[in-house]
Amino acid sequence: MAYRVELTTRAQRDLVELFTAIDAEYSQAAAAWYKKLKSAVLSLDEMPARCPSIEEGPQLRHLLFGRKPNVYRVIFRIQEKEKRVEVLHIRHGARDSLKGQAGD
Repeated sequence: MAYRVELTTRAQRDLVELFTAIDAEYSQAAAAWYKKLKSAVLSLDEMPARCPSIEEGPQLRHLLFGRKPNVYRVIFRIQEKEKRVEVLHIRHGARDSLKGQAGD
């Protein structure tokens, strides 16, 4: 059964900031990369448990997107009862762990 993928305000803000940072509005290559990232996020509607749990919390998981050194972490939690995936944060993989930021 498919899950509903929802982005928190924080995750939506992360996407907007990333779009601006990579100049996706002015670069076809950047825009194509951004579309692939969004597609990867939306792919969590099928089998979100395929992604591993993370150290920031046992109920949290992440989907890695991109190639080194530009790997991004899509941090989310699965709400099994509601068949919902809640995307909490999208961040560069080189950043430190969340340390309580997941629900921002």
